[in-house]
Amino acid sequence: MALLEKIALAITKLFPLWLILFSGLAFLYPDSLKSQGYLVTYLLGTIMLGMGLSMSVEDFKLVLSRPKDVIIGIVLRYLIMPVVGFGVAKLLGLPPALAAGLILVGCCPSGTASNVMSFLAKADTALSVTVSSFNIILAPLLLPATFLLLAGAEVHVDPAAMFMDVLKIVLLPVMLGMTLRALFNSFVNSIMKIVPVISVIAIIWAIAIVVALSAAKLATVAIIALAAVALHNAVGLMLGYGASKALGMGERQARAVTFEIGIEMSGLAVVLALAHLEPLAAVPGAIFSVWHNLTGSVLAGYWANKPPKDESYAA
Repeated sequence: MALLEKIALAITKLFPLWLILFSGLAFLYPDSLKSQGYLVTYLLGTIMLGMGLSMSVEDFKLVLSRPKDVIIGIVLRYLIMPVVGFGVAKLLGLPPALAAGLILVGCCPSGTASNVMSFLAKADTALSVTVSSFNIILAPLLLPATFLLLAGAEVHVDPAAMFMDVLKIVLLPVMLGMTLRALFNSFVNSIMKIVPVISVIAIIWAIAIVVALSAAKLATVAIIALAAVALHNAVGLMLGYGASKALGMGERQARAVTFEIGIEMSGLAVVLALAHLEPLAAVPGAIFSVWHNLTGSVLAGYWANKPPKDESYAA
């Protein structure tokens, strides 16, 4: 088991590298993956199950002692990135499918990646975990409603069907994972060092399939799509930090909320785009999956070397 854990850790640490490598191979040799489109939903469900295994009721208790911080994190999460995605799409004049895909990324909740970044950045990890947990619970309602509001005029979308998909793909696996942890806590704890690598493999596989499905069109929109994702992510991170500080948060809390806003559950955007839009609309989510891990890691590394001066740090 120790050797397996070391291998899992090595794979997880190099996640951005593996993602770039296999996405590149999928772009060059798409035919080998095109028939696997149906697997993307199951792969994301596997990731959500892993997230649920890492969660417990304790993750929600912070709202009782610090409701203001938690509410600010949730409101900013579902306000900033959807609006920024809409604005970037208009600014760059993206075609409807790409615009819808970018907005969809912004409407998705945050996930475990933001928690990891917060920990590395010496941010308020407890706040990050709580905000992520509530974002996931609220996603079936807020994601379709926000997307319909901002993108409904550009593309046809069935909010009820999207609600059911988010419920099945995100909330149910997460709840199942939490239930399994509550019932079999010792066993779940014994495998938790292996669970992240399963999630890493699942997201790499899912993104590679998306790249393969949209390879023909991706070559013609890669530059503008990458520019849109980079701008979306950068503005989201800056507004997340600035808004948090403006609302009176301390440095550690502001850092945590910054990652909650700038780090998306972009794999969900990929699945929903494939199910409700078209493969091209999944491109922003696929690119975001690579990009936000790179920028998040750089920012976390920078903040890790600048411990908050106003507060003592405790992960």
